[in-house]
Amino acid sequence: MKLICESNKLEDYLLELNEVNYSNPLIKGKMEELFHSSQTEVEKVKIAFEFVRDEIAHSWDIQGTRVTCHASDVLKYKEGICYAKSNLLAALLRSQQIPTGFCYQRLMLFDTPEKGYSLHALNAVFLKSLEKWIRLDARGNKPGVDAQFSIDKEKLAFSVNEEFDEKDYPVIYTKPNAKTINVLKEHSDIVEMYKHHLPGCI
Repeated sequence: MKLICESNKLEDYLLELNEVNYSNPLIKGKMEELFHSSQTEVEKVKIAFEFVRDEIAHSWDIQGTRVTCHASDVLKYKEGICYAKSNLLAALLRSQQIPTGFCYQRLMLFDTPEKGYSLHALNAVFLKSLEKWIRLDARGNKPGVDAQFSIDKEKLAFSVNEEFDEKDYPVIYTKPNAKTINVLKEHSDIVEMYKHHLPGCI
């Protein structure tokens, strides 16, 4: 799939946002822990991706109840759904001046169309050294989900089944989708939100 940039300005993918708050002291502390000047750009992206994928729990997987949204809260509480985890990965990488955007898939929420659909969030990262965008999904691995860092062939958490009306949206957005942020802000029980209130399309 050919990816389409929402903006042709790379600096738009470096902006600090309310939810991508990389000036927060917690984010700054983690930056100092994860990154150092001798690392290459690719190394930094891999380190940040694997940290968010592996060290931040997916709220549904642990049946948590806390709803996180801002990158700093995701880091503080070490949990979040894909919308929240993508905010944290964007914050970590933008803090290193690595352009990072937001991508989405429309997936079946559970295992059949009758149980509904939800937007799934992941990130796209521009590697200046390779002059290319790559998509990374830091949702968190589990049986049946094996997302990996790859600069060649995508290894995302989920493949899209168009026969069941699932969709892979090609646009790399500069900001998180408003529907995804609003649902995080409007709910306080992650399980209830996940089951019944996730947006189903862009």
